[in-house]
Amino acid sequence: MKFVHRLCVLCLVALLLPGGPARAQSQLVLAISEGTSGGLDHGRVIAKYQDLANVIGGVLRTKVSVVFAREFATLESGMKDGKFDFVMARPSDYPARGMRDNGYHYLASAQPDGQCLIVVPKDAPIQKLEQARGKRFVMPEQVSYMSRFCRAELRDRGIDLAKENVQYVREQAAVTFYLDNKFADIGAIASYSGPARKLDKDGFRVLHRSVAQPYFPLVAHARFKPEQIKAIQMALVSLPDKAGGPEILQRIGIAAFDTSGEDRMNVLLDWLEK
Repeated sequence: MKFVHRLCVLCLVALLLPGGPARAQSQLVLAISEGTSGGLDHGRVIAKYQDLANVIGGVLRTKVSVVFAREFATLESGMKDGKFDFVMARPSDYPARGMRDNGYHYLASAQPDGQCLIVVPKDAPIQKLEQARGKRFVMPEQVSYMSRFCRAELRDRGIDLAKENVQYVREQAAVTFYLDNKFADIGAIASYSGPARKLDKDGFRVLHRSVAQPYFPLVAHARFKPEQIKAIQMALVSLPDKAGGPEILQRIGIAAFDTSGEDRMNVLLDWLEK
């Protein structure tokens, strides 16, 4: 009985102390997913995004810790169970599902926006997208976000990939490989991919740019109040003009945060799935 009594007293003291469990529970979590990008471990993700978490924590006057959601299943279950206070993830359909299915609030997305680029070799005779019908397409793997993104864009432009000759490849770098080696006539890649940054150098040109969609969105759990959401958005938008802000953005690999993409996020899944 004495042991039980002493244990209860210790637990009560721990709850009342500033550094006790009550304080630990007040710490928030920012989950990060960079999709299928390789080469990152938890330590590198913390180093890359902790300063951003500190900006959010500074607004809310609490600690925000970074967690690396390496697997998409972890990301989705974390949002479903409410374990993540904030989520910044690509591809964009995961935060969009968090908003639609789990009540998350849109905070911001990265600039520039994401686009599907329809590309061809520089010397290809194709000059207009309409001329792509009947040609050999090479696309990212069929279940990927960018493949669905490009498929939706081409659908809206009157090209049904179900009726075309399409080869799907695992890596976007393989798209330009297929084009370079004449295994395909037309390819599709993400505007923010590695191959997209060196198209001209590697001998390719953009035949068509899709409609722009939010890239790398940041969303917040429904437990946050509208005034808190607004304050965080203001802090994110002002980063380019704040001391240390440009370095935070550069470390993440984006130009700025944009808070005007909520409407597009709300209809993104419908657009992809219709």
